[in-house]
Amino acid sequence: MDFGKLINLNNVTFSLPPGHAFNARIWTDVTPNKRPDVYIGGPVWANKDYVGKVYPATAKERDFLHHYVRQFNTIELNLTHYQIPTAGMIEKWKNEAAGAGHPFHFCPKFPQIISHERLLEGAENLTNEFINAIFGLEEFLGMSFLQLPPLFAPNKWPVLERYLSHLPDDLDVAVEFRHPDWFKAATWSQTLEKLRNLHRHTVITDVAGRRDVLHMGLSSPVLTLRFIANEGHPTDYTRTDEWVQRLKKWFDKGLQTAYLFVHGGGDNDTAPELIRYWIRQLNEHCGLQLSEPVLQPQVVQGSLF
Repeated sequence: MDFGKLINLNNVTFSLPPGHAFNARIWTDVTPNKRPDVYIGGPVWANKDYVGKVYPATAKERDFLHHYVRQFNTIELNLTHYQIPTAGMIEKWKNEAAGAGHPFHFCPKFPQIISHERLLEGAENLTNEFINAIFGLEEFLGMSFLQLPPLFAPNKWPVLERYLSHLPDDLDVAVEFRHPDWFKAATWSQTLEKLRNLHRHTVITDVAGRRDVLHMGLSSPVLTLRFIANEGHPTDYTRTDEWVQRLKKWFDKGLQTAYLFVHGGGDNDTAPELIRYWIRQLNEHCGLQLSEPVLQPQVVQGSLF
């Protein structure tokens, strides 16, 4: 089952918690930017249901990335969670992004062999291989993110600290925590402080079945948000509205950059419509000028009788 996914949403409180108290430390170090950098996209480009909707009706699978980068400006690159990309893959991705007509950022996830199988230990060679590969994306490399497995508890902090401290300073890394003990009040405040000192970022995940990972804590003026929707459920849109208002406040306080990864739920078939809604609301309420994806009208078969 997908992380945090619920079938019955009746008992879920979707309202956003207040921002974490530690965030005040972040705002004291920055000056509000009237034009924050905002990157918004989904977790996948290889979706055949996008053909005739966000991709041309004639699009072939080999061309899906070509069309994706022209509709969105970032992607949560889950593919790298399962394999370290080859030089040929990197070159193709970079070439496609270069033709997008706007800045595009790939946001690769660390390979699971490093994070989940080796639990960050004895993975120096694999880490170097991965980092060397993604650095090949050059200006198209955005936030990388390290998803920790659910069993990776706070007593493993020395392992995480050692791993993060050995990563290159010019590699942006956001950490996604999943063990519930991280979010105990004192532990989480200390963790945010330590991440700030390491110049690393946090991932906030908004998903129905694990409201604790919606921790609302920042260790830098950079947000990485994974928003997990529920396949077009009405709350997908009311949750978006609340996030947009929170982002407006955070931009006013000094949030410099936001990476927003919108998962539609299921096979992500409804993600493009929801991303378009996010963009419209951000433009209206936050004074942004993000380009909307262009969705083609869907043909509805009528009855002959």
